[in-house]
Amino acid sequence: MTREEAQSRMTALCSTAEHCESDVRERLQRAALDSADIDAVVGFLYDNDFLNTSRYCMAFAHDKLRFARWGRLKIEQALRLKRLPKSDIRAALDALPEEEYAEALDAAVSQKLRSTASVNNVHERRNKLLRFIVGRGFTVDEALQAIASQLTENDY
Repeated sequence: MTREEAQSRMTALCSTAEHCESDVRERLQRAALDSADIDAVVGFLYDNDFLNTSRYCMAFAHDKLRFARWGRLKIEQALRLKRLPKSDIRAALDALPEEEYAEALDAAVSQKLRSTASVNNVHERRNKLLRFIVGRGFTVDEALQAIASQLTENDY
């Protein structure tokens, strides 16, 4: 693949959905482009606003909260793995709607409450709930508050 072909393909890719630099670089490396061509294509994409790290972080965080129901910790970890600037990650996490975040947390607790209804041991059930919620990327404090608010005397 030539640099012009790669540039054309990456322009088309980035115009349909948000992508980050690491994703684009990975695709170009798989296409066997040399590093100078990869740098030129990535530079072109940034110069023409096809790549924008803050816009990507915002879209990624919003989508993961809305569709995957991830918490801030898991979203942050995923964005850091993509080697994005900490300032853009922080801005995206701060921009998440609190109401939608609380709904995602409550939905995760409700989902796991139903699937652990047969567990008779109170501590075991609470631990399963806590591990599940923390695994979704919510903090331990958020998980404990959500669990306490949804568990009733009948649940014990």
